Parts: sequence; structure tokens; C-alpha cells
Amino acid sequence: MNHIHSLEDIFTAFNGLTVLIVGDVMIDSYLWGKSTRISPEAPVPIVNVVKREKRLGGAANVALNVQALGATPLLCSVIGDDKDGGDFLRLLEEKGLSTEGIVQSPERVTTIKHRIIASAQQLLRIDAEIETELTAYDNQHLEERYIKLLDAADVVVLEDYDKGVFSEANIRRFIQLANEHNIPTVVDPKKKNFLSFVGCTLFKPNLKELKEGLKVDFADENLHAFEEAVKELQKRLQTEQVLVTLSERGIFIANGSHKTYMEAHRRSISDVSGAGDTVISIAALCMALRTSVQFLAGLSNLGGGLVCEQVGVVPVDKQRLLQEATQIRLFEAHEQRTA
Repeated sequence: MNHIHSLEDIFTAFNGLTVLIVGDVMIDSYLWGKSTRISPEAPVPIVNVVKREKRLGGAANVALNVQALGATPLLCSVIGDDKDGGDFLRLLEEKGLSTEGIVQSPERVTTIKHRIIASAQQLLRIDAEIETELTAYDNQHLEERYIKLLDAADVVVLEDYDKGVFSEANIRRFIQLANEHNIPTVVDPKKKNFLSFVGCTLFKPNLKELKEGLKVDFADENLHAFEEAVKELQKRLQTEQVLVTLSERGIFIANGSHKTYMEAHRRSISDVSGAGDTVISIAALCMALRTSVQFLAGLSNLGGGLVCEQVGVVPVDKQRLLQEATQIRLFEAHEQRTA
């Protein structure tokens, strides 16, 4: 951080970073249309198709956010050796993203989520996916790609969507390899492997995932129970830093025993999908630059809110994020104070 003296310096430094993103990837498929009447066959709306679109989703949307922030994403995952897998590789190439870390497996299908949208409202989602664990053969190939790409990485993102790419064994291996290289690991968890990410640098669940993962329940307003749950999580994962997104109530960061709450910024919310991908992307880049955890949380909070103003899963707008962070004097509030 010696060379960083302003918010602009941080945003410029993003451009020199490389982020290795491992996890479940998918295609987000959209069918946009107009609906003006109900079907005579069943009580459902009739949608007249106006546009069809396929976008990169899951861990690949994290890659798009990292790219939008100016850094270089390296994506590492397993997809099906199928038509959707071919579409996924084509989408990567169209976005200028490397396919070097992608393993194609005849044992799997490529995850695709079809969303039907009319009048800015999602009417239906149809998922095609497989959630079984990787075969030993596929896992070996994934690890080989990971090791090959790790040397170039400034930070590793482990992006779990519970679609089978991660297992307790390969999570342990990925974190061990990163730690041996002194590369920080940032985790976006889901339910199944929640407590498997032992030794990671930063763990980022949302409130629902925190409750499900620890098998605890408490009222959202019960801050004491919430903070005790975070403390338990720090202990079980042997990690100092836990970032919890609290939806419309903002964000919480624990760094050891130090705790910070940050309120959400007032927004016109259109769609919350993809906000977590933006938060983890910003958090990873800040982690690579060794910013203060308060700045990391503040910028992640701001970026997550920004993408909620857009319909569908979209990456963050770097210039708008810089503009808003400048307006609220985020750097002065959290970096100069801790310098």
C-alpha cells in the first residue's frame, strides 16, 4: 500500500492485478418478452418473445466483474462436453476471457439457468444442471489447471454455487496451495461445503447462508446472536476476516475481534441477482492490494448496491463506482485513518 495515496491510486492499481477464480460456472439465459394476456390453457401469462440472450454466470460472472474493474481474471472450472459447454467457451472468447482453466467433461452437463422476463419482472426460471461431485479424473484435471494458473495470481476467489465442482478434499488442497504461495484466498460459500474452507483469508456469506451453514437461527435484529455466530465461524474456519452481506441492511465485517457495520446506500432496487458476485470481486481486489478491511467492506457494499439497480446479472460499472466512492469520501474515511 506504500504507493497508494488516493482512491484513484487504488482503482489504477486494480489494472495490474490477476485474479484466479475457481468454482461453479454457468450460463444465464434470458428470454425477454411482452405479456398482455393470460393463457386460455392455464392461469399463466403468455409471453411474446422480443429478445433472447445468453450471458456468463456463476463464477464466470465474478470473472466479468473482475474484468470490469480493470484486473485480469483467470477462470478455473469444469463444464460439460455438450452444446451448452460449447456456448460457454464461445461466450468466454467473446468477452476476451481465457479458456485455459476450463475442463470439459463428458460426465457432466453445463449448468444453464433460463429466465423468462416480461415488463422488467421475472416470471419463471428453468434450471438444467448436475450437482454430483467431480470424478477423480475430472478433479485431477481441475487441480492441474489450478496449479498452472496459480503462479500468475495475486488473489484466489473460491466461488461455490453447490453445483459439484468443490469437495472437502479439493477445497483443502486449493487453500493449502495458495497459502504455500502466500496468495490470499477469498471465499463465497454455499450450504454444502460451508465449513470446509478452513484456513481461507476472507469468508463472505450472506445472512441466510450464515444461519444455514452453522445450523443456527435467530431474529435478524438480534445483533448479539449474530455476532456470536460470526465468532463461532471465525473459530471453526480458523480465519480472522468474515464479511457478511445483510441485504437492505448493508454489510458487516469482522477482523479478529474488531467489528464494523456499514449501512446500505439508498437505491432504487431492480434486481438483487449478481450482487454477491460484485461484492466478492471488489473484496478480492482490495485483499490483493492489502487495503484496510473497513475500506474493503465499504467499497464492496457500494458496488453490490450499484448492480442491484440493473435488471439481470450485470458486472459493476468501474467509473460509476469510483465516482460514488469519491462522493462519500470512502478513502479518507477508511484508508487515511488507518495509514
